[in-house]
Amino acid sequence: MKKMILSLLVLSSVAQSSELDNLINASSAMVDQIDRGIKLVGAATEYSYQGSGLSDGTLSSTAHISSEQLQAYNDALSGMSTYQPFGDIKKVLEDKAVTELGLMDEAIDTFTEVVVDMIAVQEVAEMAESASSPQEEADLQSFVAENQEVLTITQEEVDTYNTSMDDIETHANNASAYTAVANNEQAVEFLEQGIENANTTAEQTNIFYDANAQWVAMGYNTTRNLTAVYLNGQSFNLDLYMSEADVLLAGAESEYYLTGPTSKGYNCFMYEMECEL
Repeated sequence: MKKMILSLLVLSSVAQSSELDNLINASSAMVDQIDRGIKLVGAATEYSYQGSGLSDGTLSSTAHISSEQLQAYNDALSGMSTYQPFGDIKKVLEDKAVTELGLMDEAIDTFTEVVVDMIAVQEVAEMAESASSPQEEADLQSFVAENQEVLTITQEEVDTYNTSMDDIETHANNASAYTAVANNEQAVEFLEQGIENANTTAEQTNIFYDANAQWVAMGYNTTRNLTAVYLNGQSFNLDLYMSEADVLLAGAESEYYLTGPTSKGYNCFMYEMECEL
């Protein structure tokens, strides 16, 4: 699915950039034929009155406009009806969101791998919590002693875990910010007007999400100004920030969490044993 989305975005970009080229090529081809025709007619007015020359009788056909040339020109005109000379800011935002989602997925893969490597800590926690007799405590002590090397978590694993968590949050927030603005018609129109005012294109702007300022901002190569869309309720009813409790609630209801070890339990996750129905 991700590869399909990326492919469609590339095709869309190619189509947008080729619309002007199509019109240039098609209209130029028509003009070339008309120019040739005018020259031939001009020649005819000269030699026909003076009796000074003859063609071979086939030159007129070389100035004909073919049905293919006509179709190409009319198609190019139709294509220009959707051409965006200032670029497509909505697509720029969507492209940035796709990039961030890809980076988030990479970070999630890293996070998942290191969690699986460290998840034996959950088995230790579950055994420790359920040890309610001296014998169960002795069993736990034996288990830990016999498997201490496997159960030990390294600083490198913790560093990977922590870094991937930060990366996931950063890229998820970036993707959500860009997608929210791209999906808001008023915000897109506002940014489009900023691009027109700066006489540049969407593709030449610098779009970025700033968590501290709580906005998606757009900078220009031609000026030092910024056009910003706030995400905290100040712009176009875009109020995206959630409380910690709401974020954790959404996470607890997610498929990723519900299929994970802390939700299913260690033995269920690792061995599909002792799973609650």
